[in-house]
Amino acid sequence: MEIRIEDTIREVAPALTVVAIEADIHNCPTPDGLWDLLEHAARDIAAVTELGDVNKRPGIKATRDVYKALGKEPNRYRPSSEALTRRAVKGMELYRINAVVDLINLVSLLSGYSIGGFDAGKIDGDTLTLGVGREGEPFDAIGRGPLNISHMPVYRDNIGGVGTPTSDNERTKLDESTTRLLMCINIYGEEMAVADVVEMSVDLLGKFAEADNISVKYYRP
Repeated sequence: MEIRIEDTIREVAPALTVVAIEADIHNCPTPDGLWDLLEHAARDIAAVTELGDVNKRPGIKATRDVYKALGKEPNRYRPSSEALTRRAVKGMELYRINAVVDLINLVSLLSGYSIGGFDAGKIDGDTLTLGVGREGEPFDAIGRGPLNISHMPVYRDNIGGVGTPTSDNERTKLDESTTRLLMCINIYGEEMAVADVVEMSVDLLGKFAEADNISVKYYRP
């Protein structure tokens, strides 16, 4: 899979790095060991973070700034990393979904980056294009139904949108039948070092998803 970044994104996000990790995986219900890591991370972040400071985390702030530059209100359409961090800081129960989704959530919570997780077998074509959502463009967000993605960064395949920093699409979502993962780490401004977030992601995929045939690619404007 290749990623192509459109000029509209290049103009508003010159510091962007997209890390695309592909791997053969065995997805399964979330193991207790992974869930313990996620809950521990949530408690640690809640212990040192005030709710009003969540959107000041460098990775989250940089994503919000891109939303604003594109004309999207980030308080109404929060990036997923911000929504997850806010949930942790509020002490709300996290969603337990499956091993790969929850390890992506763990990486997102620790790094501050919004991460797209896609079933590569459900993507139409061999290229994703990162561009800007259009008025009225259909998008069926996971667990929330139709999402207004206008003026929002969006990955598209040959059919249409598959992911935004706010939510991914039902059509390409990860479930326990997924055998090939595409994980896109969206770094609009650095918080955790790129090498560290890659190392953590690959390590977790090996431990909890039996990842094999792993490839890591980097894309920048």
